[in-house]
Order: sequence, then structure tokens, then C-alpha cells
Amino acid sequence: MMKKTILTGWLVLFVMASGCSMKSMMVEERVSPYGVEDTVKKIRENAKSIGWVSPGVKNMNKSVTKHGGKDIGGPVRIVELCNAEHAGKILSNDEGRYSALLMPCAIAVYTKSDGKTYVSNMQAGKMGSMMGGIVAEVMNEVDIDQKKILEFLP
Repeated sequence: MMKKTILTGWLVLFVMASGCSMKSMMVEERVSPYGVEDTVKKIRENAKSIGWVSPGVKNMNKSVTKHGGKDIGGPVRIVELCNAEHAGKILSNDEGRYSALLMPCAIAVYTKSDGKTYVSNMQAGKMGSMMGGIVAEVMNEVDIDQKKILEFLP
């Protein structure tokens, strides 16, 4: 496990030195073939079909303005996703509880000024490998599920 953590550290240093951004390493952004609301619906349906639940969808436009922020323009939604089995493996282990801050999993759906709908998600496997231990094990499983949930994206 220590070797994997050291290897990940060297990989991060190499990527930073080569001019690649951490964003491209940790976050995946793709164009959806659907509009915002249909994309959100598809994500929730796909998640449910493999045993995940979606406790909610945050409408960031309403939330930001409600709390005094400026109008953010095009729609931004955060789809919350949770898998009790995965969460239980991490949260039942003292060494993994710190990662509760990453729960529930979130997938963003939004438009940009080009009018296209985008989906962004954390690359769970890569994030987990940086953390090691039970978190890495579970995040690899989450990564596999996430790929299934988002399989409709090009």
C-alpha cells in the first residue's frame, strides 16, 4: 500500500511538472447529448438501476441567489448520489471516516456560454488512490459504478 501511495505522489509531481493540470487528473468533464433536466434524469435513473440512491438534486442557481450571491446565468445542478454499501465500508472504519466530507458523491450538470450541457465528475479511482487504505479500495468500486452511471456520455 505504501508503494502505491508513493507512486501516486510521484505521478502527481510528474503531472504538475509537465504542465498538466490537476483538474484533468481529478475531474472529468464531458458534453451531454441531452439538456440539463434530461441529463439529470438519466443520471438518477442509471444510478438507481445499479443500486444507488439519489437523495436530491441541488439547484445551484436558486441556492446562490437565495443566499445573496449574484445570478450565475445558465442552469447548474448538483446530483447527489449515495450507495449505502460503499459508504458503510468507509464509515465503519476509523481510518476512513475523514472521507465522509466526500459524501454523498456528486455529479454536476450545467450549461456553458456555448449552450451545450456538460457533466463533470470526480475521477473517484484516482482520488482514492491518493488516499490509500479502505478509501482507495472503495473509491475504485465507486469509479466502476460511476462509469456505468455515466455510460450514456460520449
